[in-house]
Amino acid sequence: MSIVTKGGDAGATSLMYGRRVSKCHPRVEACGCVDELNAALGLARAASAQAFVRDNLEPIQKDLVQLMGELATAPEDLVRFGKDGYHVVTPELTAKLDKLVAEIEAQKVSFQGWATPGANPAAAALDLARTVCRRAERRVCGIQEAGELANPEIIVYLNRLSDLLWLFARWEEARGNVEG
Repeated sequence: MSIVTKGGDAGATSLMYGRRVSKCHPRVEACGCVDELNAALGLARAASAQAFVRDNLEPIQKDLVQLMGELATAPEDLVRFGKDGYHVVTPELTAKLDKLVAEIEAQKVSFQGWATPGANPAAAALDLARTVCRRAERRVCGIQEAGELANPEIIVYLNRLSDLLWLFARWEEARGNVEG
């Protein structure tokens, strides 16, 4: 089987369970933003010399795959999604991000004023990931405004993740490129 299916050559793609929609459908746009976010987090993880950052980004990337699957499922197919063993974004998933935010803030990471990305490669990659996360959040808000978002916790999760990424970037800046 080839990666080339030609199924999208006319500008349509499939959601989970085969529903066909335009490639510019808001749900597809949101999934694409989350996919970009995951790639940006991979770049940040690869750029970081900090075990704390690397070790915490990978589980978040895996959670984003879960989130993307939920987004790629039309509301009328969510029951099937759950029956097939897939998980939706829950407050417990967001709570893991809250715990990391509290852990970083307890280390007295400065967060006053505006940050200028680029102090070092890892911090810049995290700031890029944060901006992609904010875009993904906006796209999911668009789905919500259209009345097609079954789980508003997705917005909460992405909002919290962008805050966390901002803190991770400041944490990286404070430590430079020193391994730790």
